[in-house]
Amino acid sequence: MVEDSENHLDAVFAALSDRTRRTILLTLLEGDLNVKDIAAPFDISLAAISKHIQILTKAGLVTQTKVGRIKLCHLEMDAFSPAAFWIESYGQFLDDGFDALEQVLALQSEPGFLQIPELD
Repeated sequence: MVEDSENHLDAVFAALSDRTRRTILLTLLEGDLNVKDIAAPFDISLAAISKHIQILTKAGLVTQTKVGRIKLCHLEMDAFSPAAFWIESYGQFLDDGFDALEQVLALQSEPGFLQIPELD
């Protein structure tokens, strides 16, 4: 069970690692589209877009429904939950790091703080 969830998480992050696939996902936020409409703004072949959509589908981020001769692609928002949870679990560390950076910057703005002489 854990291995399946880890494989799913790997597939989601692998799918998100490509700029074209992220753009496809953003496009699908506006609603369901067929493959030809998804491919329209890209300067790559329809076959290449189809491969990207297959990767997104295998990751569970997109589902395809056949309506007559057309395949409509639909964004599956729930599929992002495991990745979002994983990222959020590191949020505490990020917040702590930003707090420490804010303290260092505040110290640096105080008069007399370590001043580095300029080189001529």
